[in-house]
Amino acid sequence: AEVESDILRRVRTLLRELDGHHPACQCDRGMLRWTLHKKIDQNPSNSSILVRILVKELERAERGDFRHYIIPLLHTLMYTLIKAPCISDELCSRVYDFCKKLLTLPKPFCTIGLDYAVRLKMERTAPGMLYQRMVISEQSLKSDPYPYQEKIFIFADPELLSKAICNALVTDTEAAQVSQSPRACMCYVIIHAMQAALGEGCDVSGLKRSLQDMPMSDVEHWFRQVVAAVECAGNEASADRGQHAARLEKIYCAVLSSLQAGDAPLGGMQGTPLPNPSISFHLWTEDDQLWKELVLFIRPLSQSCEPDCLSQDLDNFEIQDIISDCECCEQTRFSVLSTDSGIERDLPAAAEEPFAPCSTETEQSRLQRKGGIKKKPSPLESMAFLQAGCNGPGAKPPAKPQRRPGIPPEPAAPLQRLHTARIVLLGDDRILGRLAQAYHSLRKRETRRVFLTPRLNLQFYYIPVVTGQPNTLAVADHAATGHEELCEVAGYLGRADPWYESNINTLCHMIPKLATMPSSPSKHLVTDLFITDVIAYYVRMGIQPVCFQVYAVKIFFNDPVQEPAEDVFLTELRTQVQESISHRELSMTKKKTTLDGPGIDLTVTYRKVVMSDRAKELAMSLRSTGLVMKAIPADEAEDLVCLNVNIAEIVRINNLSGRSFSAVANRLKTRNIKIRSTEQRPFTVCLDKDSRRAYRNVISVEVSPCLEPSYCLQKTRTMKFSLHETEDVGLVKYMPKSLLLPINTFAGIIQ
Repeated sequence: AEVESDILRRVRTLLRELDGHHPACQCDRGMLRWTLHKKIDQNPSNSSILVRILVKELERAERGDFRHYIIPLLHTLMYTLIKAPCISDELCSRVYDFCKKLLTLPKPFCTIGLDYAVRLKMERTAPGMLYQRMVISEQSLKSDPYPYQEKIFIFADPELLSKAICNALVTDTEAAQVSQSPRACMCYVIIHAMQAALGEGCDVSGLKRSLQDMPMSDVEHWFRQVVAAVECAGNEASADRGQHAARLEKIYCAVLSSLQAGDAPLGGMQGTPLPNPSISFHLWTEDDQLWKELVLFIRPLSQSCEPDCLSQDLDNFEIQDIISDCECCEQTRFSVLSTDSGIERDLPAAAEEPFAPCSTETEQSRLQRKGGIKKKPSPLESMAFLQAGCNGPGAKPPAKPQRRPGIPPEPAAPLQRLHTARIVLLGDDRILGRLAQAYHSLRKRETRRVFLTPRLNLQFYYIPVVTGQPNTLAVADHAATGHEELCEVAGYLGRADPWYESNINTLCHMIPKLATMPSSPSKHLVTDLFITDVIAYYVRMGIQPVCFQVYAVKIFFNDPVQEPAEDVFLTELRTQVQESISHRELSMTKKKTTLDGPGIDLTVTYRKVVMSDRAKELAMSLRSTGLVMKAIPADEAEDLVCLNVNIAEIVRINNLSGRSFSAVANRLKTRNIKIRSTEQRPFTVCLDKDSRRAYRNVISVEVSPCLEPSYCLQKTRTMKFSLHETEDVGLVKYMPKSLLLPINTFAGIIQ
């Protein structure tokens, strides 16, 4: 009773924090969920008590219409259930019934309820299945019944975060991987599956001793047996929990054959650790670094032909611009080598030989061209490298056999997304601006040559971090923007999802504080567990995306010889009047300022956002010192696909004392806008609050929602065949038109 009352008190404290009643000790803010799960990890037999309490609180929240409690409680419950050694079928049934009730509620409740109901149905039939799948995918354990792999990539910009924070994060992520050998993870899966199915009849201590004494080959054998049994039971429609327990009991007795099963005393419920997921930390120093890491995740260099040669060329990687027919998809065009001569007598008499690894010499001899420009190939751009990456499970064969006349072709095996890359961004809005650039570039690559899209499930996560002692670049940017201003995306996500606000936004100042703490045993006790544990919890349970519109901007310069620049932004575009350089310009500016006031004359043409969603073109001329376009709304109820433009307009006032000028804020909402300096005086443009992405000598800018590159290419192809067709027809009608950047949270947007 004392344990139950303590757990109930902790759960109620967690709910009070969601209502805005923060704990008295501010250092506990954001740690309540973590301390609750750590307490259960120390005594796993209390898992059933916590699950029972959470189910009661969920049912109470539904009856009392406290909907903002439901998703946090449900995530806490599911995380406890996955890690629990054994949960009764009666308790699982109550959770399953509650999840089905959520299907009558609006999004995101029905979406999350359906997802968890499907998982719980499998867990009831095959206990331990959710834990098993999580460990197999996160640790990339080889398993034919469940061949999925996951990896977490943490990206941090070294120019935005202090060296101490980067070093602390590198140390923590490396320390989290030290004790996680494949053998240990296989043993965890075996022990957890046995205990989940057999309950208190499982001798966990004897099982551990037996597995420790086995050679690696035997551990792998029993791991495959357990995985096959659990996956078989979970995927069978008519499977029974009792049959599954009987099947695992046979394996259990066989594993304990060296010991006398039942002779050893049963030690009761014992917890099986849930290993930290595979995490790699990256300092984002190259623009194309994200794409490179994703390619190497699917096809590591160690598995490719000539790994030494390829690894030497990694640093020389360059992006080439091509494609003439579609401006939006300016990306390198590649050709796939065909070995078919087209002559029937040249076809091989026997079946085609299996595809063999290629060497550099054979590849050069096959792709030889005289009289051309010799260019050093880049490893990640080569077709040999990418085709070799297609040889994994669920991929198309690299070379298909020649088809004889009259014989129907064999249907190609559909590609499966066996890899999941979870990209975690650490920093403020400036690193999200870089992410928008990298994502746009990646989508353009995939439009011209599909490689990652059919094989990779890409998920984005964001953890705001504002350093207390920023470096030089951050100081320059902080001068114009405060801490809250630099974390607009995090603020929006926190307002839309209270659980994100409670667990993730609290890390904004906590990570720098923990990173700069003096070294002590208590410091290691907190940091080595807390940061990696919260990141792991976020990527495991944060499955609801919030999609942000990426905006395209075209920038024209006052030098007519200079080509216009094209870029994208996610959060903000800011313009300011540029200081004059020459004496002539300076004198003209002073004269103009005296007559018309500070600033420059602008022509603004925009499409007004109206309730009926009808296009309404407006134009105006004004004098301004600058403007700011905000893409992130101040209220979560506002439309995400809308720019809030604030123009600092200079108004001339004539009175008896003479002429004076005042600044007036001119606000408008739009999705498409063009701004031009009518007096040919340049201004500066800064994107996403990042001083590294500033353009000078700008005379005009055009901003519009960025289009999905695949839509652009398909639209271009359609227009070739129907020149007079302006509306979307054919396949284009069903393709996503805008480029949206999805960032995962726990609930998405709760209306």
